Amino acid sequence: MRKMAFGWYGGWGGRGYRWMFYLTGRPGWLRFGFSPGWLGRSPTGLPPTATYLLQTGQLPRFVSWMKEQWKRATTAATTTAAPTKEQEIAMLEEEAKFLEEQLKQIRQRLSELKKE
Repeated sequence: MRKMAFGWYGGWGGRGYRWMFYLTGRPGWLRFGFSPGWLGRSPTGLPPTATYLLQTGQLPRFVSWMKEQWKRATTAATTTAAPTKEQEIAMLEEEAKFLEEQLKQIRQRLSELKKE
C-alpha cells in the first residue's frame, strides 16, 4: 500500500498551506499583508512592498489612494446602465468600420507577401 504524500508544513499534495491564497485569491508576493512565506525574510512578516511603504511613511497616502480606487470601481460598476438603442447602433457601426479597416490592411499585406 502506498503512503499519502505530504507537502511542506503538512499540506496535501506538496503545495503546503494554501489557506491564504484561497482566502485572498492572490499569491504571497502580490498581497499587501501577512504571509507565512515572509517570516524570517522580512522584519515585519510583510512582503517587500508593504515593508517599503511602512518604512518610508507612504502608507497613509497609499491607503487613501486604494480607497479612492475602490470607490471609483464600485461606483462605475453600480451606475453603469445599458446603452440605448441609438448608442448601441453607433457603437456597432464604429466597430464595423474598425474591423473593415483591419481587414483592408490584412489583405494589403497578403498581396505584398504574394508579390515577393
